[in-house]
Amino acid sequence: MKLVKDVMVTDIIRISPFATIREALSLMKRHNVKSLVVERQNEHDAWGLITYTNILKSVISEDGDIDLLNVYDVCAKPVISVGENLALKYAARLMTEYRVKRLLVLCDNDISGFVVMDDIMQALLETVD
Repeated sequence: MKLVKDVMVTDIIRISPFATIREALSLMKRHNVKSLVVERQNEHDAWGLITYTNILKSVISEDGDIDLLNVYDVCAKPVISVGENLALKYAARLMTEYRVKRLLVLCDNDISGFVVMDDIMQALLETVD
């Protein structure tokens, strides 16, 4: 049985919630990623996630300004998170039930990575001849 930790991405790119959307887009472009983890403000705060979809919704469809909007205006927070020892099938079930493509992976409320629907599909495809 595959676990979340078997397919999770551990190379996490973080951003401050006070960064502008322009800074977020620049970071995404530089690292060739579609999402960034939004840092917590203290140990009891929730992690956030900003994705292309969040940005498109706020900037393109709502006519937002990438220099005036901050990450915290656009990001999803709190985000659905799972433990790294969770069976992959349950992570997939959460994704389909809540219609999300990414789940944060936490260990004692500290981020250890995130799992993406594409990676779960890749793990499934590896079992097919």
